[in-house]
Amino acid sequence: MLTAKQHELIRFIQQRLGETGISPSFEEMKEALDLKSKSGVHRLISALEERGFIRRLPNRARALEVIKLPEDAVTAPAAAKASATAANDAVVSAHKAAPVAPDPANDVLQIPLHGRIAAGAPIEAIEGQSSMPVPAALLGPGDHYALEVSGDSMIEAGIFDGDFALVRRTETARDGEIVVALVDNEEATLKYLRREGAMVRLDPANGAYEPQVYEANRVQVQGKLAGLLRRYH
Repeated sequence: MLTAKQHELIRFIQQRLGETGISPSFEEMKEALDLKSKSGVHRLISALEERGFIRRLPNRARALEVIKLPEDAVTAPAAAKASATAANDAVVSAHKAAPVAPDPANDVLQIPLHGRIAAGAPIEAIEGQSSMPVPAALLGPGDHYALEVSGDSMIEAGIFDGDFALVRRTETARDGEIVVALVDNEEATLKYLRREGAMVRLDPANGAYEPQVYEANRVQVQGKLAGLLRRYH
């Protein structure tokens, strides 16, 4: 049995998909359900996903698909929030009569894991099909992926061999930001980005390594560092 909020959320998602063809944003879902934070939305979506009512479309922002509706759900768009059937009223009343303590905000999201990336000399970034769980609190807005760090050229920035870099997809970055830079469309590296006229300099954070300097048209930004995960053995 779904909770009242789960019922309300799946109806709202179905309504928005029917009206616009695009699933609502997390902010819109938070406001529609009168929740205090987006972490509550994450929990509800994860619960609906585990029960097979919705699924997330990979590598796409705001991409939710309703697989099935609860038997007592109202599917007409006008009834998505304003009206309530007797069954839903009963669920809401029971929910209000017996409130339960909120779950801890420990939401976990699955993001793509795209192999290894060099924090030394550039190596090929392998495009894999696997994924890894990441606490939602470590990720901000946007589309993200993970890369396993290889090498020690960024240790002075606190990035070590074997760490997992959490990267927000973007093709633009400011000077001084740590980026995933693709060189000559085949080699990727994790470095500080600096621009010098028609050249791009990729700076390490380790005095033992020299900066890498390329013509600007040889370097493509593929993302900015958003966070790190580290395993302790």
